[in-house]
Amino acid sequence: MGIVDCNGLPVALSTGSASPHEVKYVELTLDNMFVGEQPEKMIGDKAYDSDPLDRHLIEERNVELIAPHKTNCKRAKTQDGRKLRRYVKRWRIARLFAWLQNYRRIQTRWEHHLSNYQGFV
Repeated sequence: MGIVDCNGLPVALSTGSASPHEVKYVELTLDNMFVGEQPEKMIGDKAYDSDPLDRHLIEERNVELIAPHKTNCKRAKTQDGRKLRRYVKRWRIARLFAWLQNYRRIQTRWEHHLSNYQGFV
């Protein structure tokens, strides 16, 4: 999982198993930031549409999460269209992961130890 700034430069990266949901890695990634200050707003895809995660990030870290509403969710939408206008800037994180996929050693984890893999990333 990664977090980039407004220019598309990575400010936090974390690695983990692919089996847990991505929402479980948000806290770990925020703790592994390269810079000292946390972002005020984070943009995520539909997988991050989680009311408990929204509440936790606002209360504990003062970070606003912007994610579109899942279509199969029964609850009412928590964000309006004004906040979701920022969602079009999500291509910057997609560009970071596309750039990382160019490197064969990062694309497939060949290292046995996680710390070696994180060093290459």
